[in-house]
Amino acid sequence: MKVSTDRQSEAPGFAELYTPKFLTILREGYGLPHLRADAIAGLTVAIVALPLSMAIAIASGATPAQGLYSAIVGGFFVSLFGGSRFQIGGPAGAFIVLVAATVAQHGMDGLILATFLSGLMLTAVGLLRFGTFIKFIPFPVTVGFTAGIAVIIFASQIKDLFGLTLDHEPGELLQKLPVLWGAKDSVASGAVGISITTIAVILGLRRWRPRWPGMLIAVALSSTATALLALPVETIGTKFGGIPSALPFPQLPDLSMDRIVAVLPAALSFTLLGSIESLLSAVVADGMTGRRHRSNCELVAQGAANIGASLFGGFCVTGTIARTATNIRAGAHGPVAGMLHSAFLLIFMVIAAPLAAYIPLAALAGVLAVVAWNMIEKPAIAILLRSGWGEATVLGATFFLTVFRDLSEAIVVGFALGSVLFIHRMSRTTAVTTHVPFVARDEADDAHPRKAYNESAAANPDVVVYRITGALFFGATASIGSVLDRIQDNQKALVVDFSAVPFLDSTGANMIEGLAHKAHKHGVTLWLTGTTRDIRRVLLKHEIKRPLVRYAATVEAAISALQRARTTLRAGPTQAA
Repeated sequence: MKVSTDRQSEAPGFAELYTPKFLTILREGYGLPHLRADAIAGLTVAIVALPLSMAIAIASGATPAQGLYSAIVGGFFVSLFGGSRFQIGGPAGAFIVLVAATVAQHGMDGLILATFLSGLMLTAVGLLRFGTFIKFIPFPVTVGFTAGIAVIIFASQIKDLFGLTLDHEPGELLQKLPVLWGAKDSVASGAVGISITTIAVILGLRRWRPRWPGMLIAVALSSTATALLALPVETIGTKFGGIPSALPFPQLPDLSMDRIVAVLPAALSFTLLGSIESLLSAVVADGMTGRRHRSNCELVAQGAANIGASLFGGFCVTGTIARTATNIRAGAHGPVAGMLHSAFLLIFMVIAAPLAAYIPLAALAGVLAVVAWNMIEKPAIAILLRSGWGEATVLGATFFLTVFRDLSEAIVVGFALGSVLFIHRMSRTTAVTTHVPFVARDEADDAHPRKAYNESAAANPDVVVYRITGALFFGATASIGSVLDRIQDNQKALVVDFSAVPFLDSTGANMIEGLAHKAHKHGVTLWLTGTTRDIRRVLLKHEIKRPLVRYAATVEAAISALQRARTTLRAGPTQAA
């Protein structure tokens, strides 16, 4: 058995922090089987990204061609320079609100300049090693602003879903809804039929043929029906004149000081959201694969991707959770899959550009309606609402501010509320445990019922004991990531001791839940010991229970149970004989 101890380790060097994962896989050895796996995964992701990139661009106030430029150029640089092995970059639904507002206020040139400046900022954030701090955003904040963005995305697609005719569509939700209701008499039955069919095909294939590219098939069927039946609906061809069959020549945006000052707030918003989205996506990829990303290297790559996208007339890109997950499920080996995804998108654009003119906007609106629904993390919202008034308040404030005010304001307020909530709870905990130190010193162990670790019990190499000391809240969850690296195939059990943990919030519980799923996947028995009644209540609300984990009062009790189980297994064949 290994018992974790506090160690002073040297700070990682520049090469360790900023070496792209692409170079890592080349050093490991990259052969034809790896290329074959990456090619299949890249093609799969490209098929998903093709309609999605155009739909997000149109909803953002850009052209479908710009969505493809962003996915091709930005996606390539994210994979080439990224610190995540499986990250797929491109236009993201979370940016629709910010991009549309920037286009309305500063025009397309302003959007491209803001994207360029955001790329420079992201690169600076990564080089200054601020990536670690961005992970400190509380879990209720990320859930709240994601749900708020989903509501705004769906509201922005009502016009195309119903084929409404509007002279002007306001950007603000409270102003938009009365205008949409006033245009209810202009509903086009053809557009409604296409949008319903698109949504039904996507949901149907997801249930009965989950491996099929449902979005692409739905858009292709809708486009075919529109062309053959000559349906009177708006298409990419009628609104944008189709898409070009090649990338434009790169050029710098207008870098005049007046323009830079004007778009600087938008660039800051792009940087903040891009940092959060890309690192969240990288964390999701880590949880699915057991790998560890390099957060600062990933931010530098996101910066290069946004600079590259802006030079080709595109707009902001980030790591996308859905496409990254698709990449992993398709069997990708490494970043080459993301680079090939960009190459396949370019091939599709060159070959199929004339066919894109027949794609109805109602079909792309149906795609985004499904995306918006999927963005709302329903189970996480239910858990947070059950977790208490604190988490519910942070969640609700972030959600409503995102929908009715501004995304950046929502994140700042949500983070501030989360911090105040933590301080409030820690002050109460300190008051209750005045005579009970959070961290038991060696000299206090004899006087206190809590037992110290028994180093002589460390005799089983198959068991890892990890002791968490201090509050496990949103600012401390990053440090527990090292536990994930301890789960190996040659270890049979992991014991996490909570006896020195005075407080656990929903973000910490979410981290333990991820650890439990990873341990269960690897066949490792996870024991949680020393949990107080309040901490166990939080864990159970997050469904952290059997068969994922087992509970014991002390580390010694867990180890004794493991030894008894091992003795029983060894004695089994003898008794049977």
